[in-house]
Amino acid sequence: MNQRLPINSDSKSEHLLHRLYALQQQCLHISPEAIRQVANEFNLPVSQITAVVAFYAFFYQQPCGRYHILFSNCTSCGYLADGENLLLQFSQHLDVAPGKTRLDGLVSLGETSCIGLCDHGAAMLINGLPIIELDANRIEQIAQLIITETPLTNWPTEWFQVNDIVHKQGLMLSENFTVGSSLKRALASSADDLLAIIEESALCGRGGAGFNTAKKWRICQQASGSAHYVVCNADEGEPGTFKDRLLLRSHVEAMFEGMALCAYIIGAEKGFIYLRGEYRYLLPHLQAVLDQYRQLGLLGNHICGDVAFNFDIEIIVGAGAYICGEESALIESLEGKPGIPRVRPPFPVTHGYLGQPTVVNNVETFIAAAQIVLHGSDWFRSVGTEQSTGSKILSVSGDCQLPGIYEYPFGISVQQVLHDCEAKEVQAVQIGGPAGRLIGKEDFNRRISFEDLSTGGSLLIFGKHRDLLTINRNFAHFFAHESCGFCTPCRVGTKLLKNNLDKIADGRGTQQDVVEIKQLSDLIQRHSHCGLGHTAANHMLDSLQHFPQAIEDLTQQVFAPPFALDEAIKDACRITHRDDAVARLK
Repeated sequence: MNQRLPINSDSKSEHLLHRLYALQQQCLHISPEAIRQVANEFNLPVSQITAVVAFYAFFYQQPCGRYHILFSNCTSCGYLADGENLLLQFSQHLDVAPGKTRLDGLVSLGETSCIGLCDHGAAMLINGLPIIELDANRIEQIAQLIITETPLTNWPTEWFQVNDIVHKQGLMLSENFTVGSSLKRALASSADDLLAIIEESALCGRGGAGFNTAKKWRICQQASGSAHYVVCNADEGEPGTFKDRLLLRSHVEAMFEGMALCAYIIGAEKGFIYLRGEYRYLLPHLQAVLDQYRQLGLLGNHICGDVAFNFDIEIIVGAGAYICGEESALIESLEGKPGIPRVRPPFPVTHGYLGQPTVVNNVETFIAAAQIVLHGSDWFRSVGTEQSTGSKILSVSGDCQLPGIYEYPFGISVQQVLHDCEAKEVQAVQIGGPAGRLIGKEDFNRRISFEDLSTGGSLLIFGKHRDLLTINRNFAHFFAHESCGFCTPCRVGTKLLKNNLDKIADGRGTQQDVVEIKQLSDLIQRHSHCGLGHTAANHMLDSLQHFPQAIEDLTQQVFAPPFALDEAIKDACRITHRDDAVARLK
């Protein structure tokens, strides 16, 4: 008998992703019946809802368990801890295969890309809640609690406590921010005066690309449209990046005010925060601060008593799609569609959300804008370099004694960061996650800045004991899994790249495979549809340039099978009394 699904009487006020999530929470999956119902509620084709459900990794068309476990497979917070495979141990404890739901429906087990807990060791999500610092003992304890069907509310609370580890504060993190301070300072000036302050600061986007913030806001301000929008990209999905987790919990007031400042400048009345699905557990805190802002008259109608300034913010939670960190894919997702990047131009500043002028900046950029308005452009330019003003917040993890958050003035050397986090015997550092740059010792004196090593905020550190082929396989599997599938170079190229690395790791690689990897990497970089696709092979190109021995030394000139054919078929030949050439072909 079909389960009766609750009807949403006000679907127009609820985002499609949220409606699908609510139904999945009730039924533990999204059934064909649920898809048809949602299509009817939203007056959309069934095909569109089906496409959305199929696109996002956190939507399931087969039932999950009542305890739904996702292990991170990141190189820093993944389940391969100190040589132990925690995913396999968990699978054995509960008799459930990875990627499957146990027959009794109690538990389901899977893995997912980085969940932003790289400073806390091996980690997992259970029913969306993070559990950190996993080891064999804790895995066994978790398994026992599931076997006894103990509610999560009765589990040890310390397992779920994710503390933000800040080792170094700089320009942004050391400032105490008073609620409403930036907004009140801004409303004493005109929109043009505020934009001039942002322009004088030379603030550039902190997502890694480094586009000038004032220029982006000015283009959007001057673009024609029936409405303007502000979007905060809180979908940091690059493995090794977790700074937004800190900013969204401890500096969210400045982020909200930075969004409101942008709205004041460009003439927007609506803003969105696109929160990555892995950070859904932060939603209650964010909603509480939003409610506080509305109660204080700092959001909503007539902000700070200004009858002409109306602006509010809505939070949309993603459902597991790395590609939605790309701004046009994010906008597609906001519109209730699969997050496939758009063809550009036109750019979002003129044709963004619902085809209207839209500013998209990340969390750190909006916080910086609020602080600049509060303290002035000279304060911001007091640190950094000529081309890279201000500071950069870094997520540091991997093979170091002190993983966590570090804030430095732009221009700091990689070597200084390695010294501060007490990283010893380092062979390589991945700057900006798998899509960034892999550098070796000869480049550790290079500078973190837009003119040298640009980064969205992560440093993954690999000690001399690390196998770089294993690291590259991890990255290749990540990109093959996360490709949106829109363009052939990325959709097919990343899978072929993954297959070639798997072949080499299995001992079946040849020098021709290395040649093919170079060709594939170049093709992916040059011909992919979007910026994320262009960077999907960076790790391989850098590895082949700086660490060729990590891959080439494991290949053969010509592949030789690891078995002797004559020996393998000897018994068959004896039984059939055949030893001719035709028998060998059979």
